Amino acid sequence: MANLGTEVVSVINKLQDVFTAVGSSASSIDLPQICVLGSQSSGKSSVLENIVGRDFLPRGTGIVTRRPLVLQLINRPATGGANGAAKEVANGTDGDKAANADEWGEFLHLPGEKFYDFNKIRAEIVRDTEAKTGKNAGISPLPINLRIFSPNVLTLTLVDLPGLTKVPVGDQPRDIEKQIKDMLLKYISKPSCIILAVTAANTDLANSDGLKLAREVDPEGTRTIGVLTKVDLMDTGTDVVDILAGRVIPLRLGYVPVVNRGQRDIETNKPIQAALEYERQFFENHASYKGKAQYCGTPFLARKLNMILMHHIRATLPDIKARISSQLSKYNAELQSLGGPTGDGNSGNIVLSVITEFTSEFRSAIDGNTNDLSLNELSGGARISFVFHELFNNGVKSIDPFDQVKDGDIRTILYNSSGSTPALFVGTTAFEVIVKQQIKRLEDPGLKCSQLVYDELIRILGQLLGKIQAFRRYPALRERFNSVVVSFFKKAMTPTTKLVSDMVAMQACYINTTHPDFLNGHKAMAIVTDRLNANKPPPPQADPKSGKLGPGQINNNRDLDVESKKEEPSFFGSFFANKNQTVKKKGGAAMEAPPPVIRPQSALNDREVMETEVIKLLIHSYYNIVKREMIDMVPKAISLTLVNFAKENLQRELLQELYKPDVLDELLKESEFVVSRRKEVLSMVEALNKAEEIVAGV
Repeated sequence: MANLGTEVVSVINKLQDVFTAVGSSASSIDLPQICVLGSQSSGKSSVLENIVGRDFLPRGTGIVTRRPLVLQLINRPATGGANGAAKEVANGTDGDKAANADEWGEFLHLPGEKFYDFNKIRAEIVRDTEAKTGKNAGISPLPINLRIFSPNVLTLTLVDLPGLTKVPVGDQPRDIEKQIKDMLLKYISKPSCIILAVTAANTDLANSDGLKLAREVDPEGTRTIGVLTKVDLMDTGTDVVDILAGRVIPLRLGYVPVVNRGQRDIETNKPIQAALEYERQFFENHASYKGKAQYCGTPFLARKLNMILMHHIRATLPDIKARISSQLSKYNAELQSLGGPTGDGNSGNIVLSVITEFTSEFRSAIDGNTNDLSLNELSGGARISFVFHELFNNGVKSIDPFDQVKDGDIRTILYNSSGSTPALFVGTTAFEVIVKQQIKRLEDPGLKCSQLVYDELIRILGQLLGKIQAFRRYPALRERFNSVVVSFFKKAMTPTTKLVSDMVAMQACYINTTHPDFLNGHKAMAIVTDRLNANKPPPPQADPKSGKLGPGQINNNRDLDVESKKEEPSFFGSFFANKNQTVKKKGGAAMEAPPPVIRPQSALNDREVMETEVIKLLIHSYYNIVKREMIDMVPKAISLTLVNFAKENLQRELLQELYKPDVLDELLKESEFVVSRRKEVLSMVEALNKAEEIVAGV
């Protein structure tokens, strides 16, 4: 069983080494590990040193552990020390009296170098920490991997995390508490992490920072084990029996009480072996603990952790295998998108395939044949259809021909169009003048529609430039593609806008009054007459007795005399404020010269109202015909010269502009990001392949 435990723990050790070597702290693969958590001065370092049986951790005030220390303990039976190893120990120690050939440490960042002197291990931890975090009290999440080989340890992996702190000291960052908490949470929130919460027994357990933080990520206490330090410093008559029995804060994995060396013991270099012996005797002789002494102390803690970790690893190995396999396929796919392990390829073939892929995606986006159809918004060709059938349609329909031409303006045009002889009937010239003016107003929405469709094509271009993988890899190719396609669309806009303008000009240059939908003059006259008659007062009624009309009702209130009593309005009556323009002077009648500007001065009379209404009705009828034709024809014109033209000719344009031997190599210059990313992905693929080999045999 012990051999099996050693084997599965060593598998995780190898995996940790593999992922640390590529700069990934196993975050992509959630590895089982025991993380040591506790506030400063709770005795974390002493617990770890007692488990190892050697002094090797930095000590001092403030934050001593400023980077996570991944401590891999590997049980290796004593060999008596080969001559070479014994010689190395003799030459390489510096004041470490306990140095021997069977115990040494190795750092992952110093491959092949063995540290028999554990004082040098401490110095190297300090040196490498300062190299990454500087000499101030800053922290770093980058782990230090340390392996310790010894016959006196159980195979076990522990992660020593920086101690929780409340108040910044000296030149520590102001937000040091948050920084440390965030780092700890990153480690302990993973479901595969066993939390070793260290708390001093001579403080209130309810105030334990380590247990409080552990409770945040493990509220049920299923993966937290408590360690109670400084049990020997408790007041006489007090003990931790209630805590151990789970009556205070229960933990599924329970609590283990330990006795560490005090500060005085450390300063006087009291050997750890002597400290462990003192611990054993303390528990065996203490009234509260002697009945359960075998469940107390550092040796029991080490055995318990070994068993917990072993079972935990065995439970999570299938999931680890699945995750490694999933990550491997993901990174392999990314590697292929970055051009494979070498990134080589025939430049001509690459450009050809990108052009083919781009034009195919472009056609699919317009025709709606793409596989990734959006569920919550319109895209591609559907947006162009929206421009045609919603925006342009409504824009044309909303134009009112009489929002700029008032009834008085129509009256003036009628007079002007009849020339020197007043018209007997409603003149068609006024109708044509006004209709042509209003038809020209349709050019603006037509051109606006062309511009909106152009904008949608540019939008599709932007989406494809972001979607196709090759453009991320070759920024120069992306820029060239962008400029060529935009230039192509701009060139296509010239005939498109000309065609739309010509269509409006066609409508304006020839007014087809024989159109079958057009309301002719007779019908218009009849409709207006009916409307006006409906609004007139009823005709004068005859006297019921005599049957004759009353006085003043004959001849519409006018006498039959030549000289009327009430002045009848002249033909141009509405153009003058002063009706009496003709004045009598001595010697005969005289006329004033017409004013420089003659404008209407009064409301429309009955005849003018009738003529104006007829003109308006005819304009409405014809303008609606033109609107319908423009709503139908402008989208067809834009589709012909811009949308379909782009679909059919874009590939040829791209081949002409891009498939040139002299520019191919320049276009396929990879971005720095792609080169560095390929390197990262390649190292991850290698690491995952190695990891797959490691777990395959378990």
